[in-house]
Amino acid sequence: MAETIRFEGLSLPVSDVARSIDFYRRLGFEVEVSRPMFALLRLGEGTLGLLRQDLSGWAQEARENTHLELSTDHLDDLYQELQAQGMHFHEPPHDNPWERAMTTYDPDGYTVEIAQGRRGHNAPRG
Repeated sequence: MAETIRFEGLSLPVSDVARSIDFYRRLGFEVEVSRPMFALLRLGEGTLGLLRQDLSGWAQEARENTHLELSTDHLDDLYQELQAQGMHFHEPPHDNPWERAMTTYDPDGYTVEIAQGRRGHNAPRG
C-alpha cells in the first residue's frame, strides 16, 4: 500500500454524554470537544467520540461485548488508584495466558479492559 493509514479512534453511542465524560476523564482522557449531543475525548494519539443516543432498545449483551482496550505500564498501581476513587471493577488485575488485565464497565455497560504493557506483547512470565 503506497499510502499510510492511521487509526485515529472510534465513537460510541452513549445515553448521557456528560456522565460518560466524567467516567473517561477518570481514566486519563482529555476533553477536546464537549456538547450536549457529542464529545470528543483524547488519550495519547487516539480519540473516543461519544454520541448521544437512546440506548433503551440496545441489548446489554451487545454493549458488554464491545471492548474498549487500553494499556498501562503499572496495572496494579492503577487499579489501586482507581479503586480508591470509587471505580468498581468487574475483574480486578488477573493473569490470562496472553496478558495481565482488569475490566470495568462504563456507564452504558461497554467493557473497558486495561492491560499491563503493550497489547499483544505482554504475556505474563511464569
